[in-house]
Order: sequence, then C-alpha cells, then structure tokens
Amino acid sequence: MPVAVVPKPVSLTPGTGAFVVRASTRVSVSPATPETTRIAAALAGVLGARVGSAPAPVSLELGGPVRLGDEGYELTVTRSSVQVVAHAPAGLFYGVQTIRQLLGAGRRLPAVRIRDRPRFAWRGAMLDVARHFRPVRDVKRFVDLLALYKLNRLHLHLSDDQGWRIAIATWPRLATHGGSTEVGGGKGGYYTQRQYADIVRYAASRYVEIVPEIDMPGHVHAALSSYPKLSCDGKPTPLYTGIDIGFSSLCVGKPVVYDFVSDVLGELARLTPGPFIHVGGDEAAATKPADYVQFIRRVQEIVASHGKRMIGWDEIARARLHPSTVVQHWNPPDRPTRTAQAAARGSKVIVSPARHAYLDMKYDASTPIGLTWAGYTSVRDAYAWEPTREVPGVGASALLGVEAPLWSETIGSIADADYLAFPRLIGIAEIGWSPARGRSWAEYRARLGAQGPLLRSLGVNYYRSPEVPWK
Repeated sequence: MPVAVVPKPVSLTPGTGAFVVRASTRVSVSPATPETTRIAAALAGVLGARVGSAPAPVSLELGGPVRLGDEGYELTVTRSSVQVVAHAPAGLFYGVQTIRQLLGAGRRLPAVRIRDRPRFAWRGAMLDVARHFRPVRDVKRFVDLLALYKLNRLHLHLSDDQGWRIAIATWPRLATHGGSTEVGGGKGGYYTQRQYADIVRYAASRYVEIVPEIDMPGHVHAALSSYPKLSCDGKPTPLYTGIDIGFSSLCVGKPVVYDFVSDVLGELARLTPGPFIHVGGDEAAATKPADYVQFIRRVQEIVASHGKRMIGWDEIARARLHPSTVVQHWNPPDRPTRTAQAAARGSKVIVSPARHAYLDMKYDASTPIGLTWAGYTSVRDAYAWEPTREVPGVGASALLGVEAPLWSETIGSIADADYLAFPRLIGIAEIGWSPARGRSWAEYRARLGAQGPLLRSLGVNYYRSPEVPWK
C-alpha cells in the first residue's frame, strides 16, 4: 500500500501491512485536557470510533521531545496500533491531519513511521472576500482545507474598492453601505463582529490564525463612498463594481483620516487575538509618493498603539519601517522593490511571488476563470520554486514564511475558489512545511495525484491538471 503524504514529512519509513479501522476501534488521549480531547474527538469522527480514557489501539500522547517544537509530531502505524506523539497540542493536531490523508476515503492505514516538523513558522493563504463576498460557512470550509494541509494562517482581505466586509461600530456605514455590493454588481455582504469572532474561534480550534487586512491608503473606494469626508474633495461617490485599480486614496493630510484608521484598527485589534494586523499599502498610485511614506509611518505607530505588529505588501518598504513590521513580498522580479533593504534593517518577510503563488492566475489559456497579468501559473509553476532564492538579498534568516493569495475578481462561487486554489495551494503548503532538500516535482506529482480520492470525498472542485497522475 503506497504511502503518500502532502506536505512531505521530514522522515518517512514505510512498514509492512496496514492498520484496519473497525467498528470497535477506540481512540485514547493522554493527558486528557479539553484541548487534547477535542483533537481526539476529531480523529474519532474521521475513523468512526469513540474516545476513551483506557489504553486503545489508536492513541494521542503529549510528552514528545522538545525538538519537535509546537507543531511537530511522530506518527507510528503498525498492523495493531496507531500512535501520535507530540510536544504540544498543535503537533497532535497535525499528526491527525496526516492520518486523515493516509486513510483517504478508505478504512486502511498503511504501516509507517513518520517524524515531522515544519520548515517555516508562517504557512498561509489569503482569501479576498472584498471583491466577491464569501459567507461564514465558506470561510470555515476554506479553513478546514488549509488545516488538512498544515497551513496555519488565513489572511482575510476585508476591504477594497468594491466592498467593505467587517462591521465597525464607530463607522457603521462602512459595512451597511460599503458592503452592499461587489464586483459585477451582486448584493455583497459583510461580517458582523460576532460572525468575525466566530470565524476567529473556529480557525483557532484548527490551529489557523486569522490575519485581518484593511487595505490603505489605496483600494479604499468603498470607504470613501461610505464616508466622503475621508476623501480630499468630500464629494459623495457611487459604489464601484469594476476591477480597475490605483484610482482611490484616503486624503492622508486630513486629521479625520487618522481617527478613522485608529478606530477601525482598534476595533479589529480587539476582535483578533493574534499579533498581526495587515494594512495593505499596495498599488496606491493615487497617493503622492511623499504622502504615502508619511502615511505608512504614521499608520505603523497606530497599529503599535493597539498592541499589534503591522504587515503590509512590499510597497510599504518605501517608508522606514520598525523591525517588528513584516513585509509581504509579491511584486514580480521586473518591478523594483525595497524588500531587501527592509529585511536588512530587521523586518521579517513573507514571500508571496505573484508569478508562483497568486492562485487567481489562470493555469493556462483554456482556464475559464482567473487573471493573466502575472502570466499563466501551472500546478508545476506553483510548486517548483524556492523561497530563499525568490527575493535577491533576502535569505532564509529573514523569512517568516510563505503565503498564497487568492484574489477574487473572477471568483463568483466557492466552487470557483476551489478550482483556482486546488491543487496549487497544496504545493504552496509543501513549500512552507517541508525541507527544501529532497523536494522535486517528479516525486511530488505522484503524491499529489494520490490526494484525488480525499479531495473528491470532501467535495473539493479541484482542477484536474494533466500534469498530475490523478487517482
């Protein structure tokens, strides 16, 4: 029975035979805390088993070596038992995700011994809910798929020219007016603060941290339409449902703009337990360069005043950044950036190269949805790159990790999101988790193909790439 796991583990040794899951199979957990019991219950649900305190054929155990870190695990499957050992609960959770993959849509787990831990701390995806709104259930489903492949960050792009997607108590029209449409003129939508908090809790239970983004000073037409006083001329404007970029800007010389920024980021900070707030900063063509630099420096201080660390797209490196600020690099190689200078001054970098990691790019000329400005991105293109060589002057020590953005200009349904994200997002997950040494497209494509039955069982509308030998 072949052993095919994605991301590729640090060490995998096949055994002989298989463990067969039966109606009588039980799962035990030690120690039985609320957190570990929840993880065990999730595994029992996958296996159709029950959780008990007595020793059982399937066991989850804390107490593994410190070298595994918070997310590493050891998994041993024999004909008679399945054991996951970890140093921390997140490691137990990721061991369970590996079991889910090994089980696939069947009842047999191949005998194997796995020792595993991640390469990068940040392994993320971005979901653009601003261009096309996605209801809570779709976001939760996306979280589940991220967790299955050991991704641990979901960056939510909550505002753009076409829509504002989070309720802000001090500025209510942002959601009620700014959230009332989307690309193409649909009805849009927004998350109440209770719904957003529910998403955050749901994701945390799957060891996925939500990172909210409010894009500024550009990509703000929905905000300007909601509150014209944030613009320089103060004139009301209709909502926008196209896909052009670079035409909107906050009036960065107005004091009210910084009241707005502080109010919005303050409310988001209180709703978000994680340490990061993303402020966008990309494609601000309508903001004068000198004004842009001053704005970013001021916003950096506002983020810090609310107890958070700032993240921004790589354009923010035009300003002098605090070492705690994170730069998310996306621009193609032919566009000059200052990511390396920011890294040299201590900023960490998340690598999201448009030519490899932008999931909204078409696979090829026949792809029915998606964009092409960064070129076509095949499944192989999304896998065959190395983060430490992507940005000149930014080596391994400066990298926080990798992230794959899914912009939604052409995504009208969750099936569309599936089609563009999968299977390319699985390759990004492996780049973020697995050691660089030993990765190869020829070997990976076979393991990826083996994910077909599991993806179909989960109802994922993945792209059946001809590059991959699907099972």
